[in-house]
Amino acid sequence: MILKTLPVLGLFCSLTAAAQPSDAPSDSANYFFQKGIEEKTNGRKLESLKNFEKAVAYDRNNKEIIAELALATFDLRKYPQSREHYKKLNELGDNSPATYKQLMNLSYNLRQQDDVIMYAGKLKQADPSEKVAFFIGKVSYDQENYGEALKHLTIAAKEDPTNAEVPYMIARSYADMQNYKQSIPFFVKAVELDPSKNNWMYELGLIYYAMHEDKNALKYILLAGEKGYKRDNDYLENLGIAYLNAGDLEQGVAIIKEILRKRPSDMNILNMLAEAYYFKGKYVEAMDYWDQMLAYDKQNASALYMIGMCYQKKGEKDKGQQLCDKAIEMDPSLASLKQKKQMPGGL
Repeated sequence: MILKTLPVLGLFCSLTAAAQPSDAPSDSANYFFQKGIEEKTNGRKLESLKNFEKAVAYDRNNKEIIAELALATFDLRKYPQSREHYKKLNELGDNSPATYKQLMNLSYNLRQQDDVIMYAGKLKQADPSEKVAFFIGKVSYDQENYGEALKHLTIAAKEDPTNAEVPYMIARSYADMQNYKQSIPFFVKAVELDPSKNNWMYELGLIYYAMHEDKNALKYILLAGEKGYKRDNDYLENLGIAYLNAGDLEQGVAIIKEILRKRPSDMNILNMLAEAYYFKGKYVEAMDYWDQMLAYDKQNASALYMIGMCYQKKGEKDKGQQLCDKAIEMDPSLASLKQKKQMPGGL
């Protein structure tokens, strides 16, 4: 009975030996590579990566192993490692468009800007049909090279007219150069292509505000809020100013008062409310807010000067003149305003 089992045992041992890596590096590399492929086929990404890493330890210049390593690390979002593997693959002679495209994308995501431009150029050379202008344009914008950005983004707009980010980046390029008028059509185009971008709408509203196009400023700031833009204090302040500039005192004041409840001693907000009422001829209300400023800072000569102006506007010229003169004693620079009949700040 024992003799009959020996051949079976011997066969089992030989099969087991055949399943293990030999001492030869190429055999070991192949063994772990095949294990990695098996794990990959079974959907076990991490296990497949471990085996590919073991395989490459035995053969560091095997293109097939490195290609699988690059893909495995990419699938597991290990982007820095994936990029290094694709670079190694390229060094070993893989000049395929697919490899250059991965290197371009990974370099872009990892903010390796010079490499983005380099690999975009190599990709375009390997496959002239590839669309790389968008990536070069964005990198050029990030580098504040607006001339190059506009050149490549203009090409990108033709390559993909549906990409909303292209006109947005063109708009930002013009806006960053303070060419607001030129930027507006591209902001509008971007918002039309992607109506979900509430931050783009908000930026467009601020651009219109800078150009004193008050109705459009209010329109897009409101639209941004309707689309979910965060109604923080900065947003509310700009919205309130937009209402005031558009001539809607009631709405503007209501919104700015909402901020004042959160920041009751904010001198800028208090002054904004005072000026809003002053320009609408509501001098009592204006004085109330300048009085609040004086309560926080008794040496605020500008607030005292404006209270004096309010009294003069109400017809109490002597009282108002005395307050203005007292403010000028506190801050002699206000004397020029008296001569020009202006508000502090040249208003």
